[in-house]
Amino acid sequence: MSVAITLHMLSIVIWVGGMFFAYTVLRPAAASLLEPPLRLRLWSQVFAGFFPWVWASVIITLATGLWIIFAVFAGFGSVGTYVHIMFGLGLLMMALFMHVFFAPYKRLKRAVAEENWPEGGKQLNMIRKIVGINTLLGIITITVAAGGRYL
Repeated sequence: MSVAITLHMLSIVIWVGGMFFAYTVLRPAAASLLEPPLRLRLWSQVFAGFFPWVWASVIITLATGLWIIFAVFAGFGSVGTYVHIMFGLGLLMMALFMHVFFAPYKRLKRAVAEENWPEGGKQLNMIRKIVGINTLLGIITITVAAGGRYL
């Protein structure tokens, strides 16, 4: 179980920490320093580098979480409410990421390739909003995971 918990936590740190950094540090700096064409190219490359890590995090988080629930605790009936909340929020976060990946990110890449900066800006703004929501959900999920049995 120690390996599963370690992998579970590392995948969450990579995913939520990456979103937090991108949203609170990189985004404001890029917006204040770069003109739209360069900013959109930057974000397209940042996402191309970060999203494989998110996919790995999604797979590892889901696999280790389910393994812990079923192999250690014999299913959802034996875990506390906070685990159900954590699991539900995690599934929502995964769905939001998949939406970003398959819809606005795909359109952002196309807009950047075509140098359609207004469309690229529109897609980046959509991604920004969803990443903001997912970052908040991630922080809430971490809070529930860390203190859930004591809340």
